[in-house]
Amino acid sequence: MAYYPGCALEGTGHAYNESTKAVGSALGLKLDEVKDWNCCGAMEVKNIDPKVQTYLSSRVMSIAANEMHAKVVMAPCNGCYHNLKKAEYDLEHDASSRETVARISEKAGHETYQAGQVETIHALDWIKDGVGEEELKRRLKNSLKGLKVANYYGCMYTRPRHIFPEKDKGPGSESTLQPHFMDDLLAAAGAQNVDFPLKTACCGGAHTLSDSDTSTQLVLNILRAAEAAGADVIATECPTCHSGLEMHQVRAEKVLGEKTTVKMLYFTQLLGIALGVAPRKLGVHENVSDGMEVLKKIL
Repeated sequence: MAYYPGCALEGTGHAYNESTKAVGSALGLKLDEVKDWNCCGAMEVKNIDPKVQTYLSSRVMSIAANEMHAKVVMAPCNGCYHNLKKAEYDLEHDASSRETVARISEKAGHETYQAGQVETIHALDWIKDGVGEEELKRRLKNSLKGLKVANYYGCMYTRPRHIFPEKDKGPGSESTLQPHFMDDLLAAAGAQNVDFPLKTACCGGAHTLSDSDTSTQLVLNILRAAEAAGADVIATECPTCHSGLEMHQVRAEKVLGEKTTVKMLYFTQLLGIALGVAPRKLGVHENVSDGMEVLKKIL
C-alpha cells in the first residue's frame, strides 16, 4: 500500500496523519509513504491549468507504480483522493491530457504514468476493505457506546460521480448519494450515528480565503444540522473540511454571534480511541475543537 498523505497532512491536518498511522498500526495495516511526493495540484493549480494538475497527480501515481511497484495508493485527504481519481479518469478518456502528462514527465525525467497502473482509494476504503467491521469489533478495547456522531463526508468524496467508477455498485460498495463507510466503521466501534442530512454538503473550503462570510455560513449550516440531530461530535475524513469546521465555528461566534458546541474529531481519532490508542498519540490535543470534552463520556 503506497501512502500519499498530501500537503495538508503535514500541516493543519497533522493530527489526521498521526491518527491514520496509529490506527493502521493497531490494525496491522502497513503503509509505505510515497517517496518524494509532490502536491496533487489541489485547488490552486487546477483553477489555472487543469492539465498541469493532472500531471502533478500522475507523478505521485507514477512513483507508486513504477518505483515502489505498488498496486494501490491510499490518499486520506478528500482533495488528494479526488484529484488522483480525476487524473486517472482524464488520462483514460482525454488524449490531450495524456499528451501533456507525457511531455512534462519526459522533461522531468521520470516514467510517464499510464492509466490503470494503480488504484487510488480513500482511508475509509483502506480500513473497510482491509479489516472490515467484524474484525474491528473483535479488536475493540474502548467501545464508543454513548457517543452520538454526525458523519461528515464533504462534497469531494462523492463528486463528480463519474470519476468514482467503483462506487454505486450495489451491496458492499460505497454510495455517492448516501455514503455510509464512515457510518459503518464507527457503528462497529460502538458509536450511535445520528440522522445527519448534510453529510455531503459543501463546507466552503475552496472559498475560505476569498469569501470567508460564505464559508462561515456554509459551516454554520452544517454545525446547526449536527446539533439539531443531537450529535456530540462531527466525525470528519478530510483535513480541509475539518479545519474549516473548526475555524469557522470560532468565526461564527465572533462575527455572527452564534455559538455552537458540537465538537470535531477525525474518524481515525475516534477509531483509535476505540482501539485503545492514547488520545495524545492520535493528535487529539492538536485539534482546535476540544475533543477530550466529549471523549470523557467513554474513557
